[in-house]
Amino acid sequence: MSRKPQPPAREAEKDQREQLSLLVPLKPAAPLAPRAPEPALAPPLPAPAPPPAPRIYSVTELLRAARATLESRFVDVRVEGEISGLKRSGPGHIYFCLKDEEGQLDCVLFARESSRLKFELKEGMAVRCRGRLTLYEARGKFQMTLVDIEPTGAGALALAFEQLKQRLGAAGLFDAGRKRPQPFLPRRLGVVTSPQGAVVRDIIRIAHRRFPLPIVVSPTPVQGDGAALAIASALRRIEAMADVDVVIVARGGGSLEDLWAFNEEPVARAIFACRVPVISAVGHETDFTIADFVADLRAATPSAAAERVVQAKDALLARVTGLERRSSAALRLQLARVRARVEATRAHRVFAAERGRLQVAAQHVDDLVHRAGAGLLRRTERGRDHARRLRERLAGFGLDRQLAVRRERVETRSARLSALAREQAERRRAALGRLTASLDGLSPLAVLSRGYAVVFEGDGARVLRDAAETAPGARLRIRLARGGLRATVESREDE
Repeated sequence: MSRKPQPPAREAEKDQREQLSLLVPLKPAAPLAPRAPEPALAPPLPAPAPPPAPRIYSVTELLRAARATLESRFVDVRVEGEISGLKRSGPGHIYFCLKDEEGQLDCVLFARESSRLKFELKEGMAVRCRGRLTLYEARGKFQMTLVDIEPTGAGALALAFEQLKQRLGAAGLFDAGRKRPQPFLPRRLGVVTSPQGAVVRDIIRIAHRRFPLPIVVSPTPVQGDGAALAIASALRRIEAMADVDVVIVARGGGSLEDLWAFNEEPVARAIFACRVPVISAVGHETDFTIADFVADLRAATPSAAAERVVQAKDALLARVTGLERRSSAALRLQLARVRARVEATRAHRVFAAERGRLQVAAQHVDDLVHRAGAGLLRRTERGRDHARRLRERLAGFGLDRQLAVRRERVETRSARLSALAREQAERRRAALGRLTASLDGLSPLAVLSRGYAVVFEGDGARVLRDAAETAPGARLRIRLARGGLRATVESREDE
């Protein structure tokens, strides 16, 4: 008959007792020498001395001895297994069992070490632990005190990145609907980065080259312990400035450890709460951080961020010129439409009867112009001869002064003529506007646009002018300035 296997807990307790029994070996009692045959008449021998009494330990002494032996021998141990029974205490200590297929080991990670973890421990996670073996004297419990823990397979930072990304995504920090557009031309640009290095110099150089706008830098460390809290504080300082319209959070390239400050929750929360749009420009184009997902816009590099924020002055001037051209073209189109309406009005049959007389008058005017031109030429020749004779007579006279007086008189009259021409053009333009307004006022649609409506019978054959022309239940069609309505008469009110 086979022996029934003992439970794993009893086997572990038995092994523990066997190990503890080896800690302080006891001296066995000295064996008794074989008794020699007594002589017949010899006196009796004295009784042998009793063996020394074994040392008796107290429970505390035994546990302390076992603990000292374990801690001195197993100082720096590394072990792999699966987390089971994960518990967290109020002060931040973490307790769990590390187990495999055949056994389990109690582990404790105190608050000082657990606060440095970059990822979150979960039930069933495969991890690699480093620490020392010890004995918890209050319960006589064999356990391992950990100083470091990391997941097997994916690295600790990669796992922490995915865990934080999932948690913040579930909280709505990555929603595309809350992304804000960047301002067209910000009053002041804010930059959160290290004051040393090429990043801040590149941003300032590119921004000033494209458009000279004010820039304020909120300095902060961008890597190392405490960098995440410093970045969040610098972002809150710069968003408190009233004239800052957009902020660039920037850092140069580096490894995942170098960029880790931008993967921490304080930075993500500060970007999410910022009152102005935030552009993330961390690392190179292939680097992605949590800040990139929370920010309103991600730029591949800090230089690209400066180019995205600051519009080029030449491009702005070209855009303004294009808008001016479009405005001029729209004005010319509107004038052409007005001119077409005037021509259509002029071609109306009302003016057809007068057109013949106008053409005869125009021909007469042309004849007069031709005759006047010929007479003007003759008079010009006579005037030229007369001027020549006057020049000869006035050769010694102060002609320059009189010419200046005459020139001034001519300029004055020319200015008056120009003013009269402009005034006449304005009067003609005003008259044209009045004619246009009169035409619009005579249109039935213009009456409807002022809030009136035309009511027809249901088939639209007759316009209703009196409430007595219809009865309750009758169907009506109502014509408005834009579109129409179908209605049914519920009651009639006769005046």
